[in-house]
Amino acid sequence: MKITKDMSIMEVVQRYPDTMMVFMYAGMGCFGCHAAQFENIEEGALVHGIDPDKLVDALNEIASASDEADVELAGVGK
Repeated sequence: MKITKDMSIMEVVQRYPDTMMVFMYAGMGCFGCHAAQFENIEEGALVHGIDPDKLVDALNEIASASDEADVELAGVGK
């Protein structure tokens, strides 16, 4: 799954928990915040003065690594 600017922050964090560190490093660590439930990545980034495209690139790097690990682990039990 490719992460896009229009995805909600919580949707991304739920699917890829490791992305929390990217959000936190960017100063967007308020996962308990009500806005995180409905705010998309672009809206959140702009509110925090962050380039949404760079944030999405960083999130996709983490998500890609997570997907690759899932594929490798899937073959362990065979």
